[in-house]
Amino acid sequence: MKLFIDTGSVAEVEEIAAWGVLSGATTNPSLLAKEQGSPGDIIRRICELVDGPTSAEVVSDDARGMVAEGRALAGLHEHVVVKTPFSKAGLAACRELSSDGIRVNMTLVFSANQALLAAEAGAAYISCFMGRLDDISIDSAQVLAEVVGALAPSYSDSQVLAASLRHPGHVVQAAQIGCEVATVPAKVLRQMLEHPLTTAGIERFKADWQARPEFAEWLSGLVAGRQAVAAG
Repeated sequence: MKLFIDTGSVAEVEEIAAWGVLSGATTNPSLLAKEQGSPGDIIRRICELVDGPTSAEVVSDDARGMVAEGRALAGLHEHVVVKTPFSKAGLAACRELSSDGIRVNMTLVFSANQALLAAEAGAAYISCFMGRLDDISIDSAQVLAEVVGALAPSYSDSQVLAASLRHPGHVVQAAQIGCEVATVPAKVLRQMLEHPLTTAGIERFKADWQARPEFAEWLSGLVAGRQAVAAG
């Protein structure tokens, strides 16, 4: 499963892209509205940092407006994926944009039926929102599994994207279910790093190594020697 970052913050993308784990990003109007600067500049910079699909969302309510905005957004950068909301207008816009070769992320999908319609409209990504389902006491893992199962036999061109992930458990569930992509907030990505046994193990290795100063000198010499050869 590929990991995208769900954010409108260039700083967050810079931080986590440096880990080497990101394959793309998703933004939305709410996330971008929290940031200073031009939304277009932010989207382009995120595209460059993740070097992969980056969703940017339309805001019109009608299909014609969505198509016009989608074409404009797609012109910002080759990595832009146009995000349209699930609706009659969103489906119509998805069909027109995808027919033009513009990738579409159909967002706010909450059922297998909706996912099937999105796939028929040509959506490259279908975003199922786990956290929002849990908020209304619906088993998000079950719904996500139904979406993956419904699309798997016939819609290989549409990737299921697990969204609205509130904690690391959601990420694991999405992977176990078979989602192609999970888009994860920076806060949750940082939480995925943490485990008390990892922290304790690092501290133990560090203490043991520092007890033998000659080991540190040896490793420093090894690094210096390699750098000298490379510069040679």
